[in-house]
Amino acid sequence: MSPREITVQPLTADAFAPFGEVLDASGAPDRIINAGLCGRHHDLAKLDFGPDGRAGISIFNAQARSLPYQLDLLERHPEGSQAFLPLTGAPFLVIVAPDEGDTPGTPLAFLTAPHQGVNFHRGTWHGVLTPLAEPGLFAVVDRIGTSPNLDEYPLDPPYVIKG
Repeated sequence: MSPREITVQPLTADAFAPFGEVLDASGAPDRIINAGLCGRHHDLAKLDFGPDGRAGISIFNAQARSLPYQLDLLERHPEGSQAFLPLTGAPFLVIVAPDEGDTPGTPLAFLTAPHQGVNFHRGTWHGVLTPLAEPGLFAVVDRIGTSPNLDEYPLDPPYVIKG
């Protein structure tokens, strides 16, 4: 069976809203702090770590990919949200899919603009971290806890994401 195709679209808050929040530092900040020397883009995401988890901050260094990109795996975190905050200005792919009875539906692919990150809601099916340039450095804020927090779903046939 041949791969199914998805075309990348720009990441916007409205298009991404069913899956989480776009963390966008472009434009004017919400608040000016530190004696007027710092702009704060305030409270951009709903962090959710469940009753038995806590927030953790990790640094990921993901290998860069290129378009077209073969998507053969989606994952979700049933116990907590997960935020990807790029440490460079390079774009990255954000891949999500609606939940259809505990399996992922048809994926969507977004391309970030500079100054954008994302926060996936708890239980959102998403692709793995997919930077399009080196270094693929990201701060990741997600749930730390003892209960399992990862479901993986192989895609057969895979999807091909085109630019």
